[in-house]
Amino acid sequence: MSTLLLKNADLLITMDAQRRRIPGGGLFVRDNVIEQVGPTAKLPDTADRVINAAGMVVLPGLVNTHHHLYQTLTRCVAQDEGLFGWLRTLYPIWARMNPDAVYVSAKVGLAELLLSGCTTASDHLYLYPNGSRIDDEIRAAQEIGIRFHATRGSMSLGESKGGLPPDSVVEEEDAILRDCRRAIETFHQAERYGMVRVALAPCSPFSVTPDLMRESAAMARAYGVRLHTHLAETLDEERFCLETFGRRPVAYVESLGWTGDDVWHAHCVHMSDAEIALFARTGTGVAHCPTSNMRLASGIAPVVAWRRAGVRVGLGVDGSASNDSGHLLAEARQAMLLQRVRGDAGAMSAEQALELATLGGAAVLGRDDIGSLAPGMAADFIGVRLDRLEYAGATHDPLAALLFCAPVNVDLAVVNGRVRVQEGQIVDLELAPLIARHNAISRAMLRGEPLPRGREG
Repeated sequence: MSTLLLKNADLLITMDAQRRRIPGGGLFVRDNVIEQVGPTAKLPDTADRVINAAGMVVLPGLVNTHHHLYQTLTRCVAQDEGLFGWLRTLYPIWARMNPDAVYVSAKVGLAELLLSGCTTASDHLYLYPNGSRIDDEIRAAQEIGIRFHATRGSMSLGESKGGLPPDSVVEEEDAILRDCRRAIETFHQAERYGMVRVALAPCSPFSVTPDLMRESAAMARAYGVRLHTHLAETLDEERFCLETFGRRPVAYVESLGWTGDDVWHAHCVHMSDAEIALFARTGTGVAHCPTSNMRLASGIAPVVAWRRAGVRVGLGVDGSASNDSGHLLAEARQAMLLQRVRGDAGAMSAEQALELATLGGAAVLGRDDIGSLAPGMAADFIGVRLDRLEYAGATHDPLAALLFCAPVNVDLAVVNGRVRVQEGQIVDLELAPLIARHNAISRAMLRGEPLPRGREG
């Protein structure tokens, strides 16, 4: 068994039940689990590895509840389109992906997330062209060393059947369900501290059939895994649901069994008070994606009303083609500021925004082993130096500095007891060649050219 001691943090933000903030704080970790949290003077003196966090603010690793990692390949495309126009532009480009493109884009996106302070990421991969599989991004996550929730997404309702996506990017439903079963049986780690978990995630009301939604829910519940989809993101989607199903989006998914404490939906911008109450009553979670909602002009999600009603809410950076970044600390800042736009400067505090990014995300993903620093929790934590230009004049309140000041990359990240970022660099990863390889794939996809030959590792 190995031990790790972090000591002398200028401030340790625990996000525990008492919301303790411990000056001069530290952690003692055995293998992948936190054993002790408190002032450095009350912790053991030695460990197999000692990290002196003097000059840092240390806090729980952040949790991302919704992403599309492959979209790092197509940033800044369809810059002035809403959701449906944006998708119609991008579907044919995404159809050119292959397994190497999925793997490389996932590795780039996860590296970006990790450097932003994210230690647990959920990704929604819903199209599988040219032999791509969910395995490709799981491999990238394992190499990066991040905790990963892979949602096996799907699209089955092509244009010829009344859906939005072209037929070239949809799959047959029997094949979808077979691969969902394979993904769960191959990769899902249900045990506490599991590093890879699988959820089932038909893409949206306008890209899958009601039958696939029902069958996916039945399979997920038989295996004890979670359910995820996009919902109530835009008024276009609302009109589609009313015209196609005769119901608003929330009523439609409720009729299919898609509410409950094993379900979380992305966006949910357009919800009535009654629909919010339904989510609160059933324990249904939401991944809030403020930057994407702004970029695509989808609207401002009712986060304050969700929280007031008791809805579980986490943050999602969403796809890197609708953000166009994967910086989770920036997303927390955006969430805080966007809720103030309507005129209430106290609508969301810095601590509440951090709560969305930690405990909120953990709750949405159904985890009680991440999101706070306390004995028995996974050893997932991050550290940010306070002596940086962006925080000049703000070090009197380190938590506020993290959320109010310009978003920064972390100096330290530990995931499952392993140091993954040290002195601002990802351990054992050369970023420059990875970025060059990624950009070569991106250029070929955007130009409609053959993709570069893939390379292992």
